[in-house]
Amino acid sequence: MTKVSERELHITEGEEFLTLYQWNTGRAKHYFCSRCGIYTFHRKRAAPDHFGVNVYCLEGFDPSLVPTRKTAGASMSVVGAEAREEWVGPRDEGV
Repeated sequence: MTKVSERELHITEGEEFLTLYQWNTGRAKHYFCSRCGIYTFHRKRAAPDHFGVNVYCLEGFDPSLVPTRKTAGASMSVVGAEAREEWVGPRDEGV
């Protein structure tokens, strides 16, 4: 994943195939391909004017050209009264 400002992200084709998924606080917006299920990008909860983009699903793009980081979903915070105990992740209400 790499961080991209909202003014720099342009979807040139296939937007009609994106599916939105939200959970926890509902602030972040995660988009997946409705045909194959791959995670494509998400509006970041901590930086809502930026997107996290899965550069490994971009055709003809060399991921070594941009800074990337691995993301472990299990370590993401679980915030909110509706969060179930079986959901792993830090429970920090201040995030």
